[in-house]
Amino acid sequence: MLELAGIIILGILAQWVAWKFKIPAILPLILIGLLVGPIAAEFLSEDGTKWIEPIWNGKKGLFPGDSLYYFVSLAISIILFEGGLTLKRSEIKNVGPVITKLITLGSAITFFGAGIVAHYVFNLGWELSFLFSGLIIVTGPTVITPILRNIPLKKDVSTVLKWEGILIDPIGALVAVLVFEFISVGGDSGFTKTALMEFGKILLFGTTFGFTFAHALAYAINKKLIPHYLLNVVSLSTVLLVFVESEIFAHESGLLAVVVMGMVLGNGKLENLKELLYFKESLSVLLISILFILLSANINIEDLILLYTWKTVALFALVVFVIRPLAVFASTRNSKLKFNEKLFISWVGPRGIVAAGIASLFGSKLIKQGVVGAEYITPLVFMIVLGTVLFNATTARLFAKMVGVFLKTSQAILIVGASNPSRLIASYLKEKGRRVILIDSNKEFIEQAVKAGLDAYKIDIYNEDLTDNIELNDVGYLIAMTSSDAVNKYVVSSFSKNFGEHGSYRLASSNEILDPNLSAEEKNSFFTPKDDYINLSEAFRNNPKIYELEISTEEEYTTMVSKVFNESRSVPLFVRKDDKLFLIQEYEKLEGNKDNCTLIYLGKNV
Repeated sequence: MLELAGIIILGILAQWVAWKFKIPAILPLILIGLLVGPIAAEFLSEDGTKWIEPIWNGKKGLFPGDSLYYFVSLAISIILFEGGLTLKRSEIKNVGPVITKLITLGSAITFFGAGIVAHYVFNLGWELSFLFSGLIIVTGPTVITPILRNIPLKKDVSTVLKWEGILIDPIGALVAVLVFEFISVGGDSGFTKTALMEFGKILLFGTTFGFTFAHALAYAINKKLIPHYLLNVVSLSTVLLVFVESEIFAHESGLLAVVVMGMVLGNGKLENLKELLYFKESLSVLLISILFILLSANINIEDLILLYTWKTVALFALVVFVIRPLAVFASTRNSKLKFNEKLFISWVGPRGIVAAGIASLFGSKLIKQGVVGAEYITPLVFMIVLGTVLFNATTARLFAKMVGVFLKTSQAILIVGASNPSRLIASYLKEKGRRVILIDSNKEFIEQAVKAGLDAYKIDIYNEDLTDNIELNDVGYLIAMTSSDAVNKYVVSSFSKNFGEHGSYRLASSNEILDPNLSAEEKNSFFTPKDDYINLSEAFRNNPKIYELEISTEEEYTTMVSKVFNESRSVPLFVRKDDKLFLIQEYEKLEGNKDNCTLIYLGKNV
């Protein structure tokens, strides 16, 4: 009981430490696992036993026999399902071909390159070498986000890394499974036929079960066949059912099945999707915490000693500095990505929970089968996992600055509220070359924004942490334009620090417009000085167009702004001067003459 409770407590403590110091949670989790496992047995325990023994050894242990690996398999299936839910086809319009090549051509280069390197550096057999390379194909979606969270990058770069990390997990798992099957059957002359049959079965049953059960669950949810209080647990049970059923029909096809199921649900018209995401995200955090401590504690000191050689450094260096860049540059050839962006993607490739979990699973099975050299698999993969995470966590930000992908100034605009006026303003800004993101909890508004070709996401700002979204790292302007004064104030107070580098603005309330005692600071936070949501909506209703008015002198500027405000009841939005676009409030704060500019406003043409 003490060990089981200790794993959960230490795991959540590690997650808190990671959050507090803005590092990937995998670092404290693995270190804690090594501390309570092999390090405790060798240096801290009086009787030479681990403080936490994951597998029953006849005297102590949490899981008898192969139970640990059954638990690992089920846990990884839930984690991958949660990752699949977050995959949106609309996000890869610009870099779709790059991601496709990375998870195909890039995977092949990594597989053959790392396999050859492992064979010649550690003198492993070809089968074990390619099992190792299959396992390290996968990057880690659970570690990419913490590493990139505080690095402002172009959306294309962050999207490539995010999608590669999630999509490549099942690819690497499938490759590792095929190599494992090859080793298990002894590599006889029937291997080619056996491998093709296994691969075909995995694809057939994995996609079939995932697709079918995703539509069945979506139908049940949308038709209210599942009561609201059972929604999350029924979904969880369905994920486990799909994984197990797929495994019964085709061994190791369960991971593919749950990823397909998650992707179908995430891209379909599913009600309560956000609730599923919140539940699965919380569950994934708990499972990851438990898994990393268990898997790290399961390593023995003898396994760590195997790595105490120059060969380990050579293998790590070749994988990180030769094979990864080769895979990235081959996959991104003739793409829109610039050389420095390709270089940064090459630099960032941390491995995560799937690699570690499957390595432990297959490594232990091969050791039991008496395969020569199998004892190297788990520690080598853990070395790559821990090494790449440490390396990327400590150098990614500095390297981004060195190669010039670090955005010195964040120019993207985040608009909270996707009503008619917001969509019109966003469309205008997009036409002028600015990146604009709309978020709203109103499903209809978001659908209309997407149809208009805008980046728009259905998000409840009270229930979702926007700061974890690495694709918003380039946002420097925050504008709250909802119909709720309370929501607008909450947005500015809660997210200005992260998204308001150049300014955070909101619509004024009706009372604030009439209040003569407002401070200058409060007035400067308004999107427009004299307009609330009602005025904005009326201006749109009177004439849903945005006009540009050329201004020659500062006196003319003052006159026309007053005329737009008072006579036409239009709403001044922006000012363009010297090819730079300013929010009206931002422009008012600038020192110098207000001549030779363009006034941009919504409503009647003055």
